[in-house]
Amino acid sequence: MTAFVMVRAVRASVAVFVRDVVAGLFQVSHNTLALVGLTVVALLAFAGSHADLRHQAERAAFGWLQSRYEARAEREGNMLVALSDPQGVARATAADPRELDRQQAAVAKWLSRRYRVAPEPISRLVQEAWQVGQRAGLEPTLILAIMAVESSFNPFAQSAVGAQGLMQVMTRVHDDKYERFGGTLAAFDPVTNLRVGVQVLKECIQRAGGLEAGLRYYVGAANLDEDGGYAVKVLAEQGYLRQVANGRGVPTNAPMPVIQPRSAPVAAAEPDTQAVAVR
Repeated sequence: MTAFVMVRAVRASVAVFVRDVVAGLFQVSHNTLALVGLTVVALLAFAGSHADLRHQAERAAFGWLQSRYEARAEREGNMLVALSDPQGVARATAADPRELDRQQAAVAKWLSRRYRVAPEPISRLVQEAWQVGQRAGLEPTLILAIMAVESSFNPFAQSAVGAQGLMQVMTRVHDDKYERFGGTLAAFDPVTNLRVGVQVLKECIQRAGGLEAGLRYYVGAANLDEDGGYAVKVLAEQGYLRQVANGRGVPTNAPMPVIQPRSAPVAAAEPDTQAVAVR
């Protein structure tokens, strides 16, 4: 009987001990969770009153999640996810052709077909030609005609003498004009090349006193007996573009005057002439 009582007493003691331990653990964990919760609330309140800290935290969290996502994508073989760049579209030289007015849309469509280039980048260049042409006092069809003759709308074109980009500007001669656009590498940005080329063209026309003579300056043939038919070809292309802009039908394979190979500009040209020549 005594042994039975002792066993019951031991069991009761163990039960009390276990209850006390469980209650203690519950109390500790409850207090810990409460402390963590209070800490989180305090941190959120502090961050809420400091926008810079909140933004840093958001960037850090986003960066961590993005890195985890990219790492998983790489493991699964999806390279494009790892190399994704949401800002890529902002660097694209393109515009929706539907955003153009009637004249611009007709010109963009005709140039796209004639030179076999996508309508979106051509639409952007047509828009820019209209805007910059208005500022410079030059017809947009002239600007587009020069791009067509010079590079066939290849923004990465380069001539044998170093003329570069859509309007084939001599980058090393006009490097000062590219300073406002971040440097000479901007020569390969289509919009920048167009803007610099229009400024050069305007200077050439003003110096020469007329359009045809200005085109000779632009092509670097001011001191030569002939320009190889360059001005004739530019003006012929401009004539087609004018007709298209006015709603007339012009075949996309409309013929152009044949240009004979032109000579390089005279090396000993006057310094002020060289300052405005593209080549």
